[in-house]
Amino acid sequence: MEKPKKSRRVLSIFVLAMLNVSVMASLRNLPLVAEYGLGSVFYFGLVALLFLIPCALISAELATGWPKTGGIYIWVREALGDRWGFFAVWVQWAHNLSWYPVILSFVATTLAYIINPELAANKHYVLAVILISFWSMTLLNYLGIKTSSWFSTLGVIIGTILPGIFIISLGISWITGGHPVQTSLEPAAILPKEGSINSFVFLAGMFLAFAGLEVTAAHAGNVINPQKNYPRSILLAAFITFVIFMLGSLSIAVVIPNSEINLVAGVIEAFHRFFMAYNIEWILPLMAGLLVIGAIAEVNAWIIGPVKGLYATSTHGNLPPLFQKQNKKGVPVNLLLFQAILVTLSAFIFLNMPTVSASFWILTALSAQSYLVMYIMMFVSGIKLRYSKPNVHRAYRVPYKMTGMWITAGLGILSSAFAIFMSFFPPSQLETGSLLFYEIFLIIGLFIMCGIPLIIYQFRQPSWIRAATDHD
Repeated sequence: MEKPKKSRRVLSIFVLAMLNVSVMASLRNLPLVAEYGLGSVFYFGLVALLFLIPCALISAELATGWPKTGGIYIWVREALGDRWGFFAVWVQWAHNLSWYPVILSFVATTLAYIINPELAANKHYVLAVILISFWSMTLLNYLGIKTSSWFSTLGVIIGTILPGIFIISLGISWITGGHPVQTSLEPAAILPKEGSINSFVFLAGMFLAFAGLEVTAAHAGNVINPQKNYPRSILLAAFITFVIFMLGSLSIAVVIPNSEINLVAGVIEAFHRFFMAYNIEWILPLMAGLLVIGAIAEVNAWIIGPVKGLYATSTHGNLPPLFQKQNKKGVPVNLLLFQAILVTLSAFIFLNMPTVSASFWILTALSAQSYLVMYIMMFVSGIKLRYSKPNVHRAYRVPYKMTGMWITAGLGILSSAFAIFMSFFPPSQLETGSLLFYEIFLIIGLFIMCGIPLIIYQFRQPSWIRAATDHD
């Protein structure tokens, strides 16, 4: 079989590592991890070993074996058939429906510290900011106005990396300056304490924090000697992300008591306490503005991409004509509108949970569940394609032949299934209100996300393919 031509562009280990860091690193996850204090070292290591590394290695093999545009859709389609390929790309897109309100609630609470800090706990204010922000960005993308690459890059630098370095520096200064530390820094605190299963629930959110590597895996074939250098770039990215998350979350934990950490406003609240202690409160509005820019850039960069990924399946007749309509800018307008409506419905959970943090968590849990379903499909596809299409050239292969593939994919499947199971338990650190509502929301939400693509596929018509051809 003819091998694909090598790309003229070659990426260094460091550059590819930075691409992966940009996908994973987000300061909104820091309060979630800060709940564990120094114990987050243990949990981060566990998630990296059991999920991050298997995800990176298997997605790299699939991306270099099937480099055509389509990503997870192509990989799962090649392994398990068109039905499950459509299912996988659907749940990949659907996880964003509950993720958008999560990150925009972070925007809302951060903005509150510029306007009025008391608004951070006001559910109606948070909901209003989520809806106004998301519909505004939907309208911009509806008109074909996209965030340029330079703006996205700038947003990551000034809205994530700089605030991340700043909060870590403040945390180190706080500890070395002899200020009261609100969490244990004893080595024994690294190991998890005995307790109920509910105290380990935030682990599912940590899986979501490390998700997204299947996107950058497409670059694996552009690395010099990918068999050795791609795993090295992943380990470097994991280490850098680990340091940012670890030191950033500890910086929050040392200044805010565990019982007072707000999952949504924890980052800006930590900055507030640091600035008050150092008499530099005037910096707070500036820092809040930077965090908002970073979050908005991240949302706007994602808002059209997954929609176009789902739209790509229409070439195989997997979407009804209603969702195949494009405007003159090439934007799938009805699919974008459908996304905005579903995001609006999921955002109303902020009015039905006792606190903003509880709403933040339950939407995070639902987003993680649906995304992890996709990863299970990806891990299964990695195994299947080793048997069904062994002769397809892969620039990178998971090492140690079939044994390595089974161990790597097996770890990914088991850890993903465990995280899905864990997220059905309400966290003991939060008041989530009615247990019945919590369980019903997650069960029905996951059932709907997974059921809709199977229903659409079951009832698809031959005319849908003709409609797709006509649109092209």
